[in-house]
Amino acid sequence: MRIGIDLGGTKIEVIALDNNGQECYRQRLATPQHDYQATVNAICTLVQNAQAHVKQPASIGIGIPGAISPATSLVKNANSTWLIGQPLKEDLETKLNAPVRIENDANCFVMSEATDGAASEGDIVFGVIIGTGTGGGICINKNVITGCNAIAGEWGHNPLPWQDAIDSQYAQSHQACYCGKQDCIETFLSGPAFERDYQRQTNNEHKKSAADIIKLIDSGDSIAKQCLQRYEHRLAKALAHVINILDPDVIVLGGGMSNIESLYKTVPQHWNNFVFSDSVNTKLLPPVHGDSSGVRGAAWLWPNT
Repeated sequence: MRIGIDLGGTKIEVIALDNNGQECYRQRLATPQHDYQATVNAICTLVQNAQAHVKQPASIGIGIPGAISPATSLVKNANSTWLIGQPLKEDLETKLNAPVRIENDANCFVMSEATDGAASEGDIVFGVIIGTGTGGGICINKNVITGCNAIAGEWGHNPLPWQDAIDSQYAQSHQACYCGKQDCIETFLSGPAFERDYQRQTNNEHKKSAADIIKLIDSGDSIAKQCLQRYEHRLAKALAHVINILDPDVIVLGGGMSNIESLYKTVPQHWNNFVFSDSVNTKLLPPVHGDSSGVRGAAWLWPNT
């Protein structure tokens, strides 16, 4: 049996899988905000509930919005900033009295989709999470690439490439990325960034969620439509940068923004203008397992036993 945890910016989810990948249990809790100890307690509660349900030994894998530093064994690069600098693995193993494996949530996502999801036939797969933040993971021949610094795939903290005047104007209107740098892809392509763009265009009169902005397009809101067009163009440029370096067979989108259906048609049309090739065979696909890919990937961090 495997237990997987997906620690997200707004929710924590647990899943239990048997060795055939069949789901046996699932539960979600709201993520405690800006409270490390409450987050640890919530994770442990979910794991213990799953263990009580399956009633047999189970491995524990956890996906987090950051990474465990190879240098310090502490959390780094987490957009849930209250995790940064904390001994999360050590604290969880002590409280659960069991070994745990922790991996970046985008790595868990790409592992799931490359194993038995949208990219199962791809040899080189790039997984993208565009939600509260903007993460990325690389899977080659069904193996996640972590890298010696535990940052492989972290495209969201490179600058948005090929910026035009509108991009530059937008960048000047908002604060620096939480990482301390300016112009990070995350500040253009996360869900909150999309919402900020709409709010700026409406002179801060209307604060809408990303889902509400998409609904406004169907009702003829021209500002919402323009925001989406800018978003699609920016996503195409950012992914073209990845294609030029990695040349993946498949790019799979996850996170809340991946639910925008038009992305899968318009973004590949745009990226043809930026990819260094006479043709682009890379596929852009939605996840087969939806927002459960991250938690499934976490469960698969341990091999069959």
